[in-house]
Amino acid sequence: MEKTTARKSTESARKVRALVKNLYRRAHEAKKEGKKVAYCMVGSLYDEILRAMDIVPVWTENYAGLCAAKRVAEEYLLKAESEGYSNLICGYARTGIGFDALRKELGQIPEGAPDGGMPEPDFLLGSSYICDPRYKWYQALLHYMDTPIYNIDVLVPPVGVDVDEVEEDYINYQVEELRGLISFLEYHTGKKMDYDRLMYIVDLAERTRRKWWEAYELRKNKPCPMPAEDHFNIFVPHHFMLGEEETYRFYEELYNELKEKVDKGIGVVKEEKFRLLWGGGLPPWHSMYIFNYFEEKGAVFVAETAYRPLEPIDVPENIKDPLRIIAYRAYKRFTYRHKKAMENTGNPNVELLLELIKEYDADGVVMHGSLSCRASTIGQIHFKNLIQRYVKIPVMFMESDIVDIRDYSEAETKRKIDDFIETLG
Repeated sequence: MEKTTARKSTESARKVRALVKNLYRRAHEAKKEGKKVAYCMVGSLYDEILRAMDIVPVWTENYAGLCAAKRVAEEYLLKAESEGYSNLICGYARTGIGFDALRKELGQIPEGAPDGGMPEPDFLLGSSYICDPRYKWYQALLHYMDTPIYNIDVLVPPVGVDVDEVEEDYINYQVEELRGLISFLEYHTGKKMDYDRLMYIVDLAERTRRKWWEAYELRKNKPCPMPAEDHFNIFVPHHFMLGEEETYRFYEELYNELKEKVDKGIGVVKEEKFRLLWGGGLPPWHSMYIFNYFEEKGAVFVAETAYRPLEPIDVPENIKDPLRIIAYRAYKRFTYRHKKAMENTGNPNVELLLELIKEYDADGVVMHGSLSCRASTIGQIHFKNLIQRYVKIPVMFMESDIVDIRDYSEAETKRKIDDFIETLG
């Protein structure tokens, strides 16, 4: 099979592939043992809840990315399209729908599915967070399985509201959504939530986030000790194994590794000529080695807006309910730049970009326009125009897809990179 992954710079990133394999192995073993397995979406605030209730998650977006990286997604994409789903629908969703439709048709997991494929779930836990396919995808799966479904609403206030005034209402609403999910899980598992255990896992998860944040901050150093292609592996334990001791240890080891590199002045490339920001869109999972092409020209991605660790949030001591702690931290992170945006650019995403450009001393920004990922692509030109009102920095647009390699031209992408590097020089 053609190698499509990128060369890694850190030992930590090289360990992630084994962790991913273990995720799917654990899910298959759980099914054999009669444990409950759930299809899940990242960023849906229920990670700690599932861990506390011993429900084994299967992260369907991750599996679609894995299929893209292994370049086996096309079979599932074509199956979804034959079922009537447009090729403009989210590549993650089409891959997942195609996989489940094919499994239903064959009566078994399709041959050659990476890491043994996804086991059939006991629950479908959809989410309103980020984009509409994450809400509708699992509803579409009911054509292929008779499975209980719960769609959790993850509420993000718009810019323009007084975030202090509406805070309590938003947090209360989110707590009720979490309670509704727990009631659903308790009903279908026959098991009650252990709130003491949940509190322990919530605390462990936050300590893990802070350790990842501390490690990520080391990339501000020159030369940068870790590039984007490593980051797009490094995020996996946090997003898919949160609330485990192993995950905390992973980021502790990452911090130690990067700190040693910083202390010894070890960077990603021999001569770091240009520092770049991955400033929009998810990466092209089918062709991650393109990051190494930048590095051959002395350009290193020192920060990203996608899958980045979120700012540490301190919770007031009077908040004792673990569900309210989850909701409080989520609200504060969602609104972290709202006030600043209202006073400045009008857009929290642009505020983040400007911060990263300054704090990581970026020389240029690259944005990935993904044909099937509207949520991470729409607004990129507007963001570029806003950024350049404040800083005169070159911006490059890559165009392809997160999963569908049919929308990718390597020759055209390399030509754009060559031109961009020449501009930087």
